Amino acid sequence: MRIRYENRRTLVTLSGTQRLRLKIRRCEAEGCARFRKPYRPEAEGALALPQHEFGLDVMALVGALRHREHRSVPEIHAILRDRGVPIAARSVTNLLDRYDEVVSTRLGDPQHLRRQLGGQDRIVLALDGLQPDVGHEVLWVLRDCLSGTVLLARSLLSGTAEDLTVLLREVVDAVGVPVAGVISDGQHSIRKAVATALPEVPHQLCHFHFLREAALPIFEADRHAKKELKKAVRGVRPIERAVEGRSDAEANVVRGYASAVRSAITDDGRAPLDAAGLRLKERLEMVAGSLERVRSKGGPSRPLARLALLIGRAFARTAALWPAVRQGFVFVHAAARLLADPAGETGAQVRRRFDGLLAAMQRHRWRVVDLGAALDHFRKVARSYRPGLFHAPDVAGLPRTNNALEQLFGSQRYHERRATGRKTASPGAVLRGSVRLVAGIGTRARILSGRDLGRVDRARWQDLRRSLDDRRQARVARTRFRRDPDAYLTALERQAQQQTLPS
Repeated sequence: MRIRYENRRTLVTLSGTQRLRLKIRRCEAEGCARFRKPYRPEAEGALALPQHEFGLDVMALVGALRHREHRSVPEIHAILRDRGVPIAARSVTNLLDRYDEVVSTRLGDPQHLRRQLGGQDRIVLALDGLQPDVGHEVLWVLRDCLSGTVLLARSLLSGTAEDLTVLLREVVDAVGVPVAGVISDGQHSIRKAVATALPEVPHQLCHFHFLREAALPIFEADRHAKKELKKAVRGVRPIERAVEGRSDAEANVVRGYASAVRSAITDDGRAPLDAAGLRLKERLEMVAGSLERVRSKGGPSRPLARLALLIGRAFARTAALWPAVRQGFVFVHAAARLLADPAGETGAQVRRRFDGLLAAMQRHRWRVVDLGAALDHFRKVARSYRPGLFHAPDVAGLPRTNNALEQLFGSQRYHERRATGRKTASPGAVLRGSVRLVAGIGTRARILSGRDLGRVDRARWQDLRRSLDDRRQARVARTRFRRDPDAYLTALERQAQQQTLPS
């Protein structure tokens, strides 16, 4: 190919402004696939992206400051200006978007994934969806549990089995490594997708999600009992006011017991195993026992006697609620211990023991008359989850829960909050969550240089950028409708009329 013309280009890098003179070649052989197509120097791709005025080293620094040091856009802008880079704050935002796109494209490239997973003889897939904002797309993530590598992240308008089947097959084709197992939260569309795309692969359903769904009525009964008990001990405030302003020893003792009661009633629990109501009752029983010991050793003061009477009346008022709740959590904790498999049994052995527990629930249903429907619900959910609860003991590396992927989502929200200060998802996280998640995880694992960014497949990057821009345009249209529905609909009507006019 001969040199046909030259282009000049100015780049802003960390070492200063550079002027590039690019010699453009072009093939003149007819029949060649590149006949008369311009061929730019390959070295240009290692310095900057097409039609960008800032070098890849500036972009790499912007990404590291954002994802590793949690710097905001104004802080990144100030750091670059201190280093002598002439840049506007808006350009920092644009560079951050380009960085996320480039890193996501590079880390998701099939060749890169195969090199990264080349030392493994298998992978274990974890699949889950994250909805950054209510009413918007769901970000679906597939991750290898053995290496911790995010294999794919993509936003979809829906999570049907057909959509997820496409994602699973795309990942299987990209990695080129056999799939030994799949872990998910048990959503029915995921179950159907795995059964279609990976029919012979064990599909483990998350024990945590199973217990949370199965034990929900029992947990709600515990919360109801806790609410009734808290209502009965609200009278602690007048007891505190009776000694307000006093500094003698008796007043300090009364305030100490009142603080213990307040601490107990403000402590919440988390489903499915943490029974906050039972814990509140136990702690109030400890306070009541301590007050009884004080009374037996010489008699309490009048405020302490009122407090003991208050707690005693609260127990009497809620006495009928606790036996069923306690027995229900006995069954729930027994199921959790059995599924944890501390003895290292096989999946078939754990399944038989679990079936025995469900039969015991049916036999002892009379012990929880008020919660009989809750035990029926537990057994119904167990029958639904049962085919996928017992694969983990038989497949090495297959986790029992999908909590690692859930924690990955939580970690990304934490880093996003540190960088932006937003408690809720920003519009950028909704629109660009698929690239921002991958870029953030990859940057925190390893600092990428400008040379690393230059190795990206430009065609795949441009396709990704076009798809993200299409989603941005859809978001802009929704925003315009909310701001001025009449003008938005009028413009649509005018456009529709123009299409129907005769040519």
